[in-house]
Amino acid sequence: MHPSNTAEQHGPIAPAAPQTTPVAAGIEKMIVWVGSPASLALHTVAFLAAFALSLTRLVDWNLMLLVLTTVVSLEAIYLAIFIQFSVNRQAQSLKGVEEDVESIQVDVEELGEHVEGLKEDVEEIQEDVAEITEDTAEDSAEEIRKKKQSEMLENLTNDVKAMLAQLEALKTR
Repeated sequence: MHPSNTAEQHGPIAPAAPQTTPVAAGIEKMIVWVGSPASLALHTVAFLAAFALSLTRLVDWNLMLLVLTTVVSLEAIYLAIFIQFSVNRQAQSLKGVEEDVESIQVDVEELGEHVEGLKEDVEEIQEDVAEITEDTAEDSAEEIRKKKQSEMLENLTNDVKAMLAQLEALKTR
């Protein structure tokens, strides 16, 4: 289906280009990395190493728990910030999608109006075709009637000629 020449043309729907700063790009990379299997493996190894240092008595148990608790708390704070950052980005993205949906709805309404116009045009064409068919049928019936009259006139003419020929033959006798 091709676009109507009368329809207002809107450009292709493109996602809103996010405005990213180097810091935002770095946070995005950090968020992606934190959710990766490599991050899970690194955290697991770090926790195991902390407990191993304490079990081998290289580091005092209380000191290890203090440091580990502090690191985990800081990490939780940063993860909460990263989560909020992601939520804000998704909200911006949804606003762009919402605007696109509104634009599509306007386009659909315009197309509906064009379809209604085309429907009316088709109905008019069907009426014209019906009239032409009726006219053709009437013309065809008139032609058949004229043809029959022509044949009857020709038969009558032939009959008159035959009678004239018989009269001539009777006269000459």
